Amino acid sequence: MTKQTANKITILGIGNTLFSDEGVGIHLLPLLVEALKEDEQIEIIEGLTDGMKLLGPVEDTDNLIIIDAINAGKEGGTIISLEGEEIPAYFGIKMSIHQLGFQEVLFAAKLRERYPRQIVMFGMQPTSLQLGIGLTETNQNKLDDLLTIVLDQVHRWRTGS
Repeated sequence: MTKQTANKITILGIGNTLFSDEGVGIHLLPLLVEALKEDEQIEIIEGLTDGMKLLGPVEDTDNLIIIDAINAGKEGGTIISLEGEEIPAYFGIKMSIHQLGFQEVLFAAKLRERYPRQIVMFGMQPTSLQLGIGLTETNQNKLDDLLTIVLDQVHRWRTGS
């Protein structure tokens, strides 16, 4: 592991923006781009529903943050954090309508022994998964809270705390 890879953080927003709150991972990315524009060691990727196309970025980082809608049966807008083995790697909890493809990405990275050293997933319980562009008002109002949690994680990794 080079010093450059050890310091690199990849933030991957996944989701489908055609189904309301399913797109939360994508809707957060512009806020992250603005907040982290000075940090050259951060790669922000709009993963949409790309599935196995995301294997390269997952394998090429030591520190991975995934942002997605997470259906945990909670109240809409609830922010959910999962870390390491809590993130289902293959055929675990179906977290969203496209998740199977991303679970396969994580499983493939493990099989190839190129799994990120640190991995966390932040998401939000959808209020609605109905066809519709844009987040529901409930989830839109929690977007800044989700941004703060992601930025706090970046800071913890940067400072080793």
